[in-house]
Amino acid sequence: MRVGLAQINPTIGDFEYNARLIVRRAHEAAERGAEVVVFPELALTGYPPRDLVEKPSFVSRSEIELERLAQETAELDLSLICGFVARSKAETGKRALNSAAVIRRGEIVFRQSKMLLPTYDVFDEARYFRPAEREELCTIAGRKVALTICEDAWNDRQFWKQRLYTRDPVEELFGAGAEAMICINASPFQMGKREVRRSIYRSAARRYRKPVVYVNQVGGNDQLVFDGSSFAMNGAGEIIASARSFSEDLVVVDLATDTGDRNENFTDECEAVYEALVAGTRDYMRKCGFTKVLIGLSGGIDSALTAAIAVEAVGRENVTGVGMPGPYSSEHSLADARELANRLGIRFNVVSITGIYQRFLTELAPLFQNTPEGVTEENLQSRLRGVALMALSNKTGALVLTTGNKSELAVGYCTLYGDMCGGLAVISDVPKTMVYTLSRIANHRLGNAIPENTFVKPPSAELRANQKDTDSLPEYPVLDRILEGYVEQMLTPGQIAESEGLDLALVQQIVNKVDRNEYKRQQAAPGLKVTTKAFGIGRRMPIAQRFSS
Repeated sequence: MRVGLAQINPTIGDFEYNARLIVRRAHEAAERGAEVVVFPELALTGYPPRDLVEKPSFVSRSEIELERLAQETAELDLSLICGFVARSKAETGKRALNSAAVIRRGEIVFRQSKMLLPTYDVFDEARYFRPAEREELCTIAGRKVALTICEDAWNDRQFWKQRLYTRDPVEELFGAGAEAMICINASPFQMGKREVRRSIYRSAARRYRKPVVYVNQVGGNDQLVFDGSSFAMNGAGEIIASARSFSEDLVVVDLATDTGDRNENFTDECEAVYEALVAGTRDYMRKCGFTKVLIGLSGGIDSALTAAIAVEAVGRENVTGVGMPGPYSSEHSLADARELANRLGIRFNVVSITGIYQRFLTELAPLFQNTPEGVTEENLQSRLRGVALMALSNKTGALVLTTGNKSELAVGYCTLYGDMCGGLAVISDVPKTMVYTLSRIANHRLGNAIPENTFVKPPSAELRANQKDTDSLPEYPVLDRILEGYVEQMLTPGQIAESEGLDLALVQQIVNKVDRNEYKRQQAAPGLKVTTKAFGIGRRMPIAQRFSS
């Protein structure tokens, strides 16, 4: 059986656009001799549709567009497998199903709905969908095929020490005589995820000694980035075909001869993270209707990396950097920002906040009388920069990209309505130590656009004289180890202190900062998820709480 793996980038709710993608790729697959072409989970609707599924009109449109898709591909001599939202006919439970359809010669010849509905991290499918009660084999090109949807293939008892579900659809389908498995997916990217997927499906292929086809969505949808990285394996668990990561692709594999197209890239995980951020930024802009971006350039590493990503995402002609020197800005900060803009080839404007800041202090002086200067005055500078950026955004229609990293966001080392102003937090899931690694990758790709001085100077918000980040925080390598243990691994302060050889009082201090600043994070711009636990839809901590680890 010759199978086309059609890795596409759908837009949520844009049925016409998504259908055109599917039809075009189906024609290409037919021209290349495929007997079946496979598209991702919910390819027709885009994933994740979230509360759109609760609209009866959305579910009805999905069913209508599936019928139309069948008619538009009726002349093709192949089977087409496509994910869509189906209407449930059950009298109780949710009114929608996460389903896959097999289309052949203008007819929907088979439907299969998802049985295992994930409800963890960024997934909330039990909120929307009714689970399938059973899964059945379908016949495609004369072969009995197990057609599964994403999570249905993630419950292998031989792979997981503790499974989330009692049933294993893959085991049941192969037990019923499946000769191959085709799995459609919308699996978001995070560091290490691509190898985990391959390990899971390799285990299944070897266990049942049957070929496995895995097709994944690609592109960014809000906070999630989908890497694609589709593949096919033979019964020995060997990769016999693979699609690119982070771009649309069509690869064809012959399961009879174990031969297929091989388009692999981004083997280094940090390079993959960088590409995920570029793809996520590009798609957020495109799918939300923006063409231009604004970035406050401080001369620091965070804004430099954000600018580099923006240039690759939307083109240097669509990026404007804004330097906003204040009373405590060093000369090298503005010089480094200007040099970065010149090397990137982006527009650079300067808006001084010093005069406005002094006027504010004058007007507030009667109210601030007999109080010491401190964080209030520091935050005022940051908020004035936010006002300047948002004014330019309103005037030009450009989207402001915030430049804060995960380490700062975790401990609240950021200012509400100040440096947190903006529409997309590009690097908000990137720890500070990784920012430097990604910036070196940016320089390799963009010809050393980020000045070396930006790498070597001590990080500083420059909101008071001679300020350094380490005045308030431990060195970033130490801070990031604590944060990874607490935020991503859910360890207690005692466990972190013991495993990392750190002072317990220091760890507790950082943990307290994380807990106390939940209110800030829930007002932050959406960020792009690249680690196992991002501050966003996959992390649901209460703001008003008093639990202490």
